Amino acid sequence: MKLYDRINRGEPYVIAEMSANHAGKLEYACQIIEEAAAAGADCVKIQTYTADTLTIDCKEEPYVIHGGLWDGYNYYQLYQEATTPWEWHEALKQKCGEAGVDFLSTPFDMTAVDYLEELGAEFYKIASFELVDIPLIEYVASKGKPIIMSVGMGSEEEIQDALNACYRYHNDQVILLKCCSQYPAHYEDMNLAAIPMLRERFQKHVGLSDHSFGSLGPVVAVSLGAVVIEKHVCLSREIESPDSGFSMEMQEFAEMVNDVRNASVIMGKPTFALTAQEKKGLSGRRSLVAVKPIRTGEPFTRDNVRSIRPAIGIKPKYYEKLLTKKAKRDYRFGEPIDPEALDENEK
Repeated sequence: MKLYDRINRGEPYVIAEMSANHAGKLEYACQIIEEAAAAGADCVKIQTYTADTLTIDCKEEPYVIHGGLWDGYNYYQLYQEATTPWEWHEALKQKCGEAGVDFLSTPFDMTAVDYLEELGAEFYKIASFELVDIPLIEYVASKGKPIIMSVGMGSEEEIQDALNACYRYHNDQVILLKCCSQYPAHYEDMNLAAIPMLRERFQKHVGLSDHSFGSLGPVVAVSLGAVVIEKHVCLSREIESPDSGFSMEMQEFAEMVNDVRNASVIMGKPTFALTAQEKKGLSGRRSLVAVKPIRTGEPFTRDNVRSIRPAIGIKPKYYEKLLTKKAKRDYRFGEPIDPEALDENEK
């Protein structure tokens, strides 16, 4: 599992979320894994549920969805169409291994957890909508494996309740994902400033589960300290699925991976230390230099001393003090003014 290897190196861990974008075809699911790996993903995530483990087949209110990508569906129809068949899971896990990416799934009930345990799952994802399903979280936590937990729609109290559920089973291996549970998410609703707040409040690593268009959200998130980025991916938005409308095609995903890795590099460390190239550039600074010959005992003046490049003399900050002094030795044209021109307590 690459999760903590990446985090410990200070690099973002990138999850490609397949979700329903296999469009009901195993060959598409396998192709998504291959192409996500080639694009630089560390992990491919699926979801483990059936329509019956999530809801009931009721076509009355409030089981019908109104507005958005899934307008007109009832919940049962949506999940029936979007599910990743359980009989594919073993093949998909094997494909992940062959492609060199981690296999991750989101279980939505205890039977899904049991099945993933049989497959040898190394860690788990908790979806935003399941943040309040404390019995499920406790059951996942009891397996003693790392948990990546989306906190979309979560209040401070609800997030703490979910963490406490993990702590009751002595599992503190939890990473929180900031998430705006809109599909797609709009920039003005994302509030990524919450990332450092979540890290400080709950003392956990924090990442982003992103449903917005493009790479900007993940790049901003990494600049705010996100250590995990999750993004929905698809082979093509022309291949219809319940999630294709807000998912990235693979070329876009590859660009995003590159962007977030570069954003992490750009962030660097909070330091005043100079880079090797900056140290080489110090010679290009200004310094105080004799621009006319100066005899011993003559005063330093604005006419015979200037602040110019390169940095061969004392710093320009000493200029006004120097103008109150007389030369203690001769200076040639172009010769740097040395520290001995100042009094000992002025250097």
